[in-house]
Amino acid sequence: MDIGGTLKSLRLARNLTQEDLADRCELTKGFISQVENNLTSPSIATLSDMIECLGSSLEEFFSARQQERIVFKKDDMFEKVDEESLKGSILWLVPSAQKNMMEPMLVRLGPGGKTAEIPAHEGEEFAYVLSGDIVLILGQTRHKLRRGESFCLHPRAPHHIENPGKREAQFLWTSTPPSF
Repeated sequence: MDIGGTLKSLRLARNLTQEDLADRCELTKGFISQVENNLTSPSIATLSDMIECLGSSLEEFFSARQQERIVFKKDDMFEKVDEESLKGSILWLVPSAQKNMMEPMLVRLGPGGKTAEIPAHEGEEFAYVLSGDIVLILGQTRHKLRRGESFCLHPRAPHHIENPGKREAQFLWTSTPPSF
């Protein structure tokens, strides 16, 4: 659970600034900011006080009925840069997507870059090429894709994606279930 994000949502829903909440809880604005950004964890007593000052209870706060988060900002995303094999990066577009049915990513492959080989698995994969050219190698079969083209497959064979071009390729890639 994103405790900091949930606290921030409650605070904003009540039109309070971090300073307002800090004053009510007898804490510092800096501490509130650190908690909301998940840079520090409050004690249970402090968390309980913060939640109470926001007009809620621990039970409601940790309830499964909490509203599901549906919008993610750039700061929420995680990027892994790999200059060796990818010669680019993978940007996970939804934090903690492993708990979801699908895992969307933005992949940048530099010239000559390739993803790790993924073994055959249950589920589906989809990709849409935003720029450049890629090759999907599925078992012994090669599928060339250009900007504006996509693939959708049930990966019953080991597979990976390569960039045979001379410029970077970018594609959105979604896997279900998450496997990366």
